[in-house]
Amino acid sequence: MTLSPSPAGRFAGSVTVITGAGSGIGRALALALGRRGALMVCTDVDATSAAETRDLVASAGGQAWDMVLDVTKSGDHAAVRDFCLSRWGRVDRIVNNAGVVALGLPQNLTVDVWRRSIDINLLGLVRGNEVFLPVFLEQGSGHLVNTASTSGLFPYSFDRTAYVATKAAVVALTESLALYLRPQGIDVSCVCPAGVRTGMPNRMTRHGPQQPIGAPALPVVDPDDFAEHVVGAFAAGDFLICSTPEAFDALARRGADLDANLDAAVERYGSRTSTATTRRPSG
Repeated sequence: MTLSPSPAGRFAGSVTVITGAGSGIGRALALALGRRGALMVCTDVDATSAAETRDLVASAGGQAWDMVLDVTKSGDHAAVRDFCLSRWGRVDRIVNNAGVVALGLPQNLTVDVWRRSIDINLLGLVRGNEVFLPVFLEQGSGHLVNTASTSGLFPYSFDRTAYVATKAAVVALTESLALYLRPQGIDVSCVCPAGVRTGMPNRMTRHGPQQPIGAPALPVVDPDDFAEHVVGAFAAGDFLICSTPEAFDALARRGADLDANLDAAVERYGSRTSTATTRRPSG
């Protein structure tokens, strides 16, 4: 296939696909990029939500299209790719944003819960890579964006181990892809939000006895403010994009002394569990 060249501007006229664009961070990013002239393909597993985001982008003066994309289906990824290539001859940016959170004590998260988390949060990206990376490589340009979480960078709770494990895998996967793709002219970014005011808590599934929801000791931000920050980081070519600078401080503390950081986390969050917590012996 012969692909069209990317537009001269970073955002204006760029063909951008977002998964999970029907709400939250995905919707806020669609609006922020659409206002800058990006051609937005707003995808979501829920057709109504995707269409609502399309209409919001259009109302803000942008251009948007909506499509259903279930990230557990490779055929849905391929259909979105084919739509973009048929209409514009290229894809300039893919934002893999769709994800799910399952809450529960570790012993209450069944293998089926783990399978669903891995299928959406991790393999959803793998399917997208299979479909969109060949387009970027043939173009010699593009921008791969994966949404992870600060919970994939350092621990702050034990009530979502499947989510934490998949988001840590997303961080590692994205960093590895940057090693491969950046020398070939393809930008790579990993978005790691902490507290962002979205409807995600209402969509979390709960398993076993309810526990107070763990949260990082970091500032909470509005999705529109975070989206503006993310777009600015895109323009700067940043790899790791967090929702608050305090997240980088927490990551530095973890890297400086992993054992001490874990002990401090146990002190902060260990009292939330009904089982006895034994401190790591010294020496």
